[in-house]
Amino acid sequence: MTDHAQEQEMEIEALKAILMDEFEEIHPSESGLNTSNRCFQIKLSLQTSSYEHHAQADPLTKQAQQSSHKRFFLDDETDESSSPVQLGLIFSHTEKYPDEIPLLNLKSIKGIQASDLAITVPHGEPVTVETFLAWRERFEAELALERAKLLPESALIAPKEKKLTGRQWFQSGRASA
Repeated sequence: MTDHAQEQEMEIEALKAILMDEFEEIHPSESGLNTSNRCFQIKLSLQTSSYEHHAQADPLTKQAQQSSHKRFFLDDETDESSSPVQLGLIFSHTEKYPDEIPLLNLKSIKGIQASDLAITVPHGEPVTVETFLAWRERFEAELALERAKLLPESALIAPKEKKLTGRQWFQSGRASA
């Protein structure tokens, strides 16, 4: 742990310098995490006034609910201020950090209701080497088809003339003229 302790402390100092008032150290019992290590809270506020748009388009909140390393719980504290949504991201470094991800917890400080946290179902095809190679073959075939459409038909049908090599051109007598 001594190897990582200095690195963790430098990261915490950097976060304090960057986030200033939004970054604070909290007691581990307030964090909701199962740890006795130092815990920190970062307050995240929405900067736009479009809360409805944000609630529909925020995948971060929905992902936090699904991840095994993250837990989500709601507070009933809501007060009226300029920001319609405010979240607290609580984290604690594990002893093996940075080799192991930190413990995370997302806490609703105000403005998020349970109904806003619908779980998004992944859609589409997962990208693997095999699916990528199959897609690339289809894509290259599609490009070849487009290139073939751009060529005039006479270029495809006409026999190609053989180009003369340097020796053949010289022997043909054109060089002396």
